[in-house]
Amino acid sequence: MFQSFDLAVGQLQKALDQPKNEFVRDSAIQRFEFTFELFWKILKEYCHIQGLEYNSPRESIRGAFRLGILADDAIYLDMLNSRNLASHTYEESIAEDIYSHLLQYLQTTKSVVKIIREKNLDKE
Repeated sequence: MFQSFDLAVGQLQKALDQPKNEFVRDSAIQRFEFTFELFWKILKEYCHIQGLEYNSPRESIRGAFRLGILADDAIYLDMLNSRNLASHTYEESIAEDIYSHLLQYLQTTKSVVKIIREKNLDKE
């Protein structure tokens, strides 16, 4: 899963490195969706290793927060909300708002996964 996460992060970073236009924005949002899916599943696995079973992104985020792996669960819940909006609704204003947060989301997810890796939980 970590390997797939790294690939998704790389693809998202490539999109964010491009000059912004409608296609780049939409591509970056789609790549964020992939990255977030892998991110919450890494959190789920981390919680599982700690003896907690969660089956949804929201539960996994809250569980990781309770376990101290996340400093603040608010930004992660914002990411979840952005992912849900991007997946189920398309409006230009929503796309623009989500895009404006993608760099922060990317940096945040990478830092959490780095912490998990440092705890030697990267089994791949």
